[in-house]
Amino acid sequence: MKENGKLFIIGIGPGEINGMSRRAYSALESADFVVGYKKYIELVSSLIQGKNVSSNGMTGEIERCLEAFELACRGHKVALICSGDSGVYGMSSPLLEIASGKKSVEIEIIPGVSAAMSGGAILGSPIAHDFATISLSDALTPWAVIEKRLKYSAKADMCIVLYNPMSHKRKDTLFRACGILLNEISGETVCGIAKNIGREGEEREICTLQELQNKQLDMFSTVYIGNSMTKRIKVIINNSEKEYMVTPRGYLEKYEV
Repeated sequence: MKENGKLFIIGIGPGEINGMSRRAYSALESADFVVGYKKYIELVSSLIQGKNVSSNGMTGEIERCLEAFELACRGHKVALICSGDSGVYGMSSPLLEIASGKKSVEIEIIPGVSAAMSGGAILGSPIAHDFATISLSDALTPWAVIEKRLKYSAKADMCIVLYNPMSHKRKDTLFRACGILLNEISGETVCGIAKNIGREGEEREICTLQELQNKQLDMFSTVYIGNSMTKRIKVIINNSEKEYMVTPRGYLEKYEV
């Protein structure tokens, strides 16, 4: 193992180059190898011209981590990229598990803007108070565990951000999740959907929990379930109304504004 190898685990944010941190941009620029899921490689293609690139598809996470680690240990500067934040459903966790107990090069984990935050900005301010993030993918987490987390987050009156709401193989997971939530909270609870955040085809929608249950979404959608205080707010911009999803923190009430 050469001494000058280094491994960057980089959260590239929601998708657009402008959504990356300067630190992420700089690390990606300094790397000579870039490893990542093929869709994420496409999102940063303009920044990695001339570099050695390795990509694969879904379920190839461990292969990507192993390859990035081995390349770095051979003396390369390697960027292992993830969408959003590298530590929120990202690659920093499995990579560090792989490195555990082994002789390793320097590993630098670079945070990025997670979908919970970037999608929230599109909708307004849906998670200004306490919230939970829950992935509806049962590929690694048993559905019974997901169901328990949904139930008790709703019981605690927390806002909830749902990642991976459905896929080609999991067409009913959002419907099932909403059914669990409807046993605990009102069907009129304000909810939001952010699609293709920071990418071509970006969309936003505000609806009720009852309406959300029958939506057809995909893996590039992030879903927001409000708490009992979440509301719709309309703001007049250039003589037209724009609706936002807002969860108050309580400032206006405290200071009697």
